[in-house]
Amino acid sequence: MQEDTFLHKGLRAKLVERLAAKGITDKNVLNAIGKIPRHLFLDSSFLNFAYKDMAFPIGAGQTISQPFSVALQSQLIEAKKGDKILEIGTGSGFQTAVLCEMGLDVYTIERQKELFDKTQKFLAKIGYRRIRFYFGDGYKGLPELAPFDAILITAGAANIPELLLLQLKIGGKMVIPIGSTNQIMTRIKRLSKQEFETETFGECAFVPMLTGTVK
Repeated sequence: MQEDTFLHKGLRAKLVERLAAKGITDKNVLNAIGKIPRHLFLDSSFLNFAYKDMAFPIGAGQTISQPFSVALQSQLIEAKKGDKILEIGTGSGFQTAVLCEMGLDVYTIERQKELFDKTQKFLAKIGYRRIRFYFGDGYKGLPELAPFDAILITAGAANIPELLLLQLKIGGKMVIPIGSTNQIMTRIKRLSKQEFETETFGECAFVPMLTGTVK
C-alpha cells in the first residue's frame, strides 16, 4: 500500500481550501476530508489526480465521486456526532470514510459483490473498523434496522425510493441525486409519518442507481 506523505497531506489541505471556496462551510466535513488519504482509494495510475476535484473510475462500472459532491452530500444531511446514517452505495468507500470521520454511526449497502468485498477489506486495512457493511439492494434499504437520522444515496435515481423514505426518523433527512441524465441534488426531510419537505441544490452527475438482482 502507498504511504501517506507530507506531499499528500499538503495536497489535501489545498483540496479542502478549494471545497471551502466552493461553498462547503461545515467544519466537520472539511476536517474529515482533510484527514482521509484519497490517493489510497484510487488505482495507482490516477495517483497524480487524487486531490483534484474530479471523479474517477474504480471498476465494476462505478466511480469514486468528485470530492465536492461528497462534501456537499455530507453537509446536506446536517448530521451530528453519533447520528445513525444509512449510506446507499458503498462504492470505493471514500464517502463512507468521510461519514465515519465525522463521528457518525455508519451503515452502508453495496449491491456489487466485487466492490463489497474489496471495499470492506480496504477500509478495515486503513483503520475504519466501526462501519457496518451490508451486501444487498439499496432500493430496499435496511428496514429491520430503521429508523435512521439520515440516508445518503451516492447514485442517481430516476425517482425517489419510497421504501427508503419510510426508513427515516421523523425529522430525518435523505440526500439523493434525482434524475436519469440531468440530476438534481435533492434533500427530503421527514416532517411526520406522512409529510415530507423537499429542497433542491443544483445539478450534479452520479452513476445511475441500479435495481434488479444483486450480483
